[in-house]
Amino acid sequence: MQNLPIKLYRAAQVRELDRIAIQERGIPGFELMSRAGHEVFQRLNKQWPDARSVAVFCGSGNNAGDGYIIAGLALAAGLNVYVYAVSDSEKLNGDALTAYRKYSAANGTVMPFQAGQAIDADVLVDALLGIGLDRPVTGLYAEAIQTINAHSSPVIAVDIPSGLNADTGNVMGYAVKAVCTVTFIGLKQGLFTGQAAEYCGEIGYAQLGVPDDVLDVLQATVTRVVKTPLPRRNRCAHKGNCGHVLIVGGELGYSGAARMAGEAALRVGSGLVSIATRAEHAGLMNLNRPELMCHGVETAVQLAALLEKADVVVVGPGLGQSDWAKTLFNAAISAGKPLVIDADALNLLAAAPTTKPDWILTPHPGEAGRLLNCSTADIQQDRFAAALSLQAGYGGVAILKGAGTLIAAEHQLAVSNTGNPGMASGGMGDVLAGVIAGLLAQGLSLPDAAQQGVYNHGLAADLAAEKDGERGLLASDLMPYLRHLVNWIRHS
Repeated sequence: MQNLPIKLYRAAQVRELDRIAIQERGIPGFELMSRAGHEVFQRLNKQWPDARSVAVFCGSGNNAGDGYIIAGLALAAGLNVYVYAVSDSEKLNGDALTAYRKYSAANGTVMPFQAGQAIDADVLVDALLGIGLDRPVTGLYAEAIQTINAHSSPVIAVDIPSGLNADTGNVMGYAVKAVCTVTFIGLKQGLFTGQAAEYCGEIGYAQLGVPDDVLDVLQATVTRVVKTPLPRRNRCAHKGNCGHVLIVGGELGYSGAARMAGEAALRVGSGLVSIATRAEHAGLMNLNRPELMCHGVETAVQLAALLEKADVVVVGPGLGQSDWAKTLFNAAISAGKPLVIDADALNLLAAAPTTKPDWILTPHPGEAGRLLNCSTADIQQDRFAAALSLQAGYGGVAILKGAGTLIAAEHQLAVSNTGNPGMASGGMGDVLAGVIAGLLAQGLSLPDAAQQGVYNHGLAADLAAEKDGERGLLASDLMPYLRHLVNWIRHS
């Protein structure tokens, strides 16, 4: 997979970068368009070297111009080329019109797209809609997208899958499902969260010869998380140097959540892990993981002694919302220790909102909706805005889980793209909470622990799925991979 840049931009910013490259740096717009078409055609040839025919779907803007460049390159390479235009090609403007006329001058043909027409090609090229889409796709464009998605041949998308919002990653009514997407100049933030994972396929990137300092003119709105190696341990280190994590949770019937969070903290290197849980199962929780120190705790007074010894506290795994849970929750968040707030602790927080600078919140979209007093659909409509609102409203660091997990700290927003659909199973969030706490306990800052915790948690799931498949992946399957990853400095 291609190493992608770290910086991500909004659509308006990418258009501004394009303008700077053309007007201030003197790179002709048609030259950029030609380079873009060349990059897509090169990727097409590399990924499908046996393809003998290509169908290119063109719209009405510069994205269509890229499509005509691709069609011309395919024609020159001896492929059978079929161009389907959703709008009148003669009504194109500027560089896109130049690209169309160049293709026509090479004896390329264009067919008006009609719903229901038969498409016969080895590869489909989506050059319908670009990054400027700001309303739902309807009419002939919607029918073209449905035709593309119904076809059995693979699809390569130009810059962004048509119908996907470049800022939010949401589908605007209909969107092309691509096997790969080649995007240009600046990475669009919407390619990395929301519904993007289902539509973009593998993402390729081409800077198109635009100088690096042009991209530095604008501050990126989001950064991608990449793996940062943990510092080498002092050769004289002992368990007291590596942090003590306390897990508070495990209501009756939910002891496994606290147990997995505790083991995860150990597996990423925490020196000590204690669990404060219901007395009824405290003596049984560590039978197959004796390194965990499990305590039956029924009152805030009993919890106080454990809180005093802890460096980091995780509240929420299997906690429930009973009077017992509320008592322990209130005691934990009043202890003055760095916190990871997860699961039912988030629901308790939503009922009595407060702000702290030294905690990490880990909601999924449903929990985020309760924290922000809105629906899950509202959260998913603009995940970037939701993550920023969580951080602004509650302080500390807010993690919005999901495909393209977002990590919002003050003046910093990041996205992590490790992980896979196999993680849609119980206990994954508990493991993540433990991972983050274990990293915090070893001295990482709140933002770094959150970012690296999310990244390594997802990557552990990817490695586990690579070995045995996504379906049937269990949260506890991540444990050996977590240990591997915190000791692995070569992966990025």
